[in-house]
Amino acid sequence: MVTNEQVTFSRDCDAVAIPSGDQITVKAGEIAYITQALGGNYTLMLNGNLVQIDGTDGDAIGKEATRTASDEENCATRQAPDEYAVRTSLKTCYDPEIPVNIVDLGLIYDLEISPINDCDYQVDIKMTLTAPGCGMGDYIAADVKKKALLVPGIIEANIELVWEPLWNREMMSDAARLELGIF
Repeated sequence: MVTNEQVTFSRDCDAVAIPSGDQITVKAGEIAYITQALGGNYTLMLNGNLVQIDGTDGDAIGKEATRTASDEENCATRQAPDEYAVRTSLKTCYDPEIPVNIVDLGLIYDLEISPINDCDYQVDIKMTLTAPGCGMGDYIAADVKKKALLVPGIIEANIELVWEPLWNREMMSDAARLELGIF
């Protein structure tokens, strides 16, 4: 969801500067404008600069804080996680500057799920970025890990950034091209 809603920080809050990826602290009382609220995170315009805050800090801007998944399901009744479940969760990851999820952008190159024991699984994900010099790479990879760990049964997620093949627009889904006006 793209908006231009004005918000005021009610408390100090950790944020990531875009596009550098630098960690910053936004002070209570600062005014910002939500430019994008996708995947549970918020991209904001703050003093002429873009920053992103994690959805778990949504309360700092008057929004409901997202919660992390708690895996309270009984192992015996839970189905093994599959690639579809992981990709569905990853569709809630967004590049803070592009309003299209990373799966539809074509940034996920490989995804393998393997058992750790009878109940727990790990996922190994190879992904890329739209540009090798992207300062948000570590942040996006961390978000991918966090979203993969939300899938019931996944207790370990290994994310590897790869650069071959280099990403190009042809890797985007038709829906992504349509959303971005690229035909």
